[in-house]
Amino acid sequence: MNTMTFDPRAAAQKAKKTEFSTDAAKLAAMRRHDPLADGQFFCAIATTGIYCYPSCASRPAKVENITFYGSREEAIEAGYRSCKRCRSELPPRAEREASMVVIACRTIEQAEEPPRLADLAAGAGVSPHHFHRVFKRVAGVTPKAYADAHRQGRVQDNLSAGDKVTEGLYAAGFNSSSRFYEESEKMLGMTPTAYRKGGEGESIWHAIDICSLGLVLVAATERGVCSIMLGDDPDELRDELVERFPKAQFSDPVLDFNDWVAEVVNFVDDPTGRDGLNLPLDIRGTAFQRRVWEELRAIPVGQTASYSEVAERLGMPKAARAVAGACASNNIAVAIPCHRVVRTDGSLSGYRWGVERKRRLLESEKV
Repeated sequence: MNTMTFDPRAAAQKAKKTEFSTDAAKLAAMRRHDPLADGQFFCAIATTGIYCYPSCASRPAKVENITFYGSREEAIEAGYRSCKRCRSELPPRAEREASMVVIACRTIEQAEEPPRLADLAAGAGVSPHHFHRVFKRVAGVTPKAYADAHRQGRVQDNLSAGDKVTEGLYAAGFNSSSRFYEESEKMLGMTPTAYRKGGEGESIWHAIDICSLGLVLVAATERGVCSIMLGDDPDELRDELVERFPKAQFSDPVLDFNDWVAEVVNFVDDPTGRDGLNLPLDIRGTAFQRRVWEELRAIPVGQTASYSEVAERLGMPKAARAVAGACASNNIAVAIPCHRVVRTDGSLSGYRWGVERKRRLLESEKV
């Protein structure tokens, strides 16, 4: 079961501290309004009598009027008062915003129904527009997307546990069955009853073929390819597919499906000169996972990106570990190219279908 990958507590952790051992380094951080310097030192301005965070957007002072202090207490003892603009008497802005998002996430998780944006903003003491902007920047998703993903996890938990559909949807925070059924396919990739029954009623085609990396299993529903797996043992590949859909109906492939399988094999064997697999996909995952997977599909053939780079492109520079988790949850090899994500130093990390396959895929794409 896929749950919301984003952990809001991780957003509250400060970035690795940068060394600001000299006044020149501190002055440079102040000039560029570096938020990473906040809390590491304070800037006191003699002409105004205030002390600020380095990231303060106030008008720059002359160098001869600036004194740096290692702590807030030192600045106060020297006779300076806090800045009303950057609120230097409070924790750094990044920590305040992260704390605000953490509290909002906990409120969403504990609520019977998703709270209104206006209520979340009022609880944080800010305007709805400001709250929405900060939440999306810190969490990487909107409050509504976070609430939807959380409910998705609750629905999947309840239905996987065998709860009746009606009981499961009300336990997940839907106040009417009509709203739930309107959104169920987006959340589960199938009807809720079929999900609870392990895919019962779902027709899934699958085939196993030989490729340059061993064997490849391709499975699809009427919506598109729902699984591409690599391996060496056909029985193990089938077992893994059946484990995901224990009660689905595995019917004989239609004629067009054989073309899909051939396209997958051809891409694995010779990816050069291609932009990727042009196949319809039945993607099933949380809002965050889908965002990561779409970003992976934007990485061109023959190129790679680090987990940190993908996180930055998502606007979540501290979410590298969450990105790695989304890559590990990918069930559609090569079509969602998680093999193109590497460590910051360029070395290869774990790959669901083996690091050696990852290496060979990347080598063939770079030819």
